[in-house]
Amino acid sequence: MKFEPVIGLEVHAELSTKTKIFCACATAFGGAPNTQTCPVCLGLPGALPVLNRKVVEYCVRAGLALNCQIAEESRLDRKNYFYPDLPKAYQISQDDQPLCRDGFLQLDSGKKIRIARIHLEEDAGKLVHCRGERERYLLVDYNRASIPLIEIVSAPELSTPEEAVEYLEKIRRILEYLEISDGKMEEGSLRCDVNISLKPAGAEQLGTKIELKNLNSFKALARALAYEIQRQSALLAEGKAVRPETRKWDEAKQQTLAMRSKESSDYRWFPEPDLGPIELDSKEVAAIAASLPELPDEKKRRFMEDYRLPEYDAGLITSSKYLADFFEAVLRHYNNPKAASNLIMGELLRLMGEQRLAMKELPVSPVHMGELLKLIDEGKISLTVGKSVLEKVFFSGRAPAEIIKTEGLAQISDQAQLRTVISKVLKEHPQSVADYLGGKKKAAGFLVGQIMKETNGRANPQVAKELLNEELEKVEK
Repeated sequence: MKFEPVIGLEVHAELSTKTKIFCACATAFGGAPNTQTCPVCLGLPGALPVLNRKVVEYCVRAGLALNCQIAEESRLDRKNYFYPDLPKAYQISQDDQPLCRDGFLQLDSGKKIRIARIHLEEDAGKLVHCRGERERYLLVDYNRASIPLIEIVSAPELSTPEEAVEYLEKIRRILEYLEISDGKMEEGSLRCDVNISLKPAGAEQLGTKIELKNLNSFKALARALAYEIQRQSALLAEGKAVRPETRKWDEAKQQTLAMRSKESSDYRWFPEPDLGPIELDSKEVAAIAASLPELPDEKKRRFMEDYRLPEYDAGLITSSKYLADFFEAVLRHYNNPKAASNLIMGELLRLMGEQRLAMKELPVSPVHMGELLKLIDEGKISLTVGKSVLEKVFFSGRAPAEIIKTEGLAQISDQAQLRTVISKVLKEHPQSVADYLGGKKKAAGFLVGQIMKETNGRANPQVAKELLNEELEKVEK
């Protein structure tokens, strides 16, 4: 029997506010443990929360970008459970009256994935597992307690690991464009839990749902889903039942492991008594809607239409708001979009990857990139030398023209100088000359390479090829 996966994602995104959701403590990542806390986020007796209005605005921005209906009135609730990283023994979240409902996100295939809700909640602290010589123990860092979160809950409409990864990538990209979350999975500011079940192909009734946790990268999400589909398929094929449980992804073992049985939890939800309802009027929502930026899919379409970029180029360039903004800034100084995208996608992204820099840390200015591209177009330097110059600009911040001048990198187009180099190359490689004269025309490519090598890549390739052909014709006669 063939089985179909049914997948839903619960995405938790930390919001990029300067202070926490219910107090004035800082939200900056990396502070010394328990230094960004106060009586409110530690849940001390008598301390009362005050809602950060910017958190509400950010949630509404996400809801509008994801085509949600925004509630004119919503409320905060208490979700009661005990765990060491939850100092109050309850979490302030939203239950039956979330801020955003009934949205959708469209995949590149055109398939629409419904978004059931987006709601506000506070984060818990961080548990640090330690091992001593004789014992194991647990430390708790409450810096993260009460960091503002939004939870984006999809309907169970994803069908493959690839769709799930695309969905999460699109969510992260939209949040970055909205400038409400940095989406850094490695720092825990974007996390997701996955619900997955298998059902017989074509059946309406869903199978037993499994929850997957500890998915801290896109690769982990894809691998965990692929493994779980295979595991559940094997059980069902053998006529065995899939147990409802929460499982975690073990990166080292490349498999999911059972954490606990999935039983119905009574969180004893009730309205948060220390905070009133969240009320929004239509004018406020309209103002937020008017402030939304051009979103990734819209920008990608515009880049393809206005700049005639191939779909791949447009998709890669718009995968980061910072990269897309940089690209358009370069075009204000240089008017060949395809040449600009080629150098950015190739050499610049290679350097960024090697240095493990985030896109917002781009060390090359649009002015310098535009200047470099113009110098290549004008024949002042070759593309090969241009890539070398870009690397020097990347690490030094110096202007391309200055680097070319001080390091003697200008392209050689002088025919007399090039004929001297060509004559030397032909004398040093008589076998290649003989191969060419014998009909092996590819030998000319080797000789051009030797000319470029002899001039440290500075020879004008087009002029060098033309002069080489002239010299070879002389030899042939």
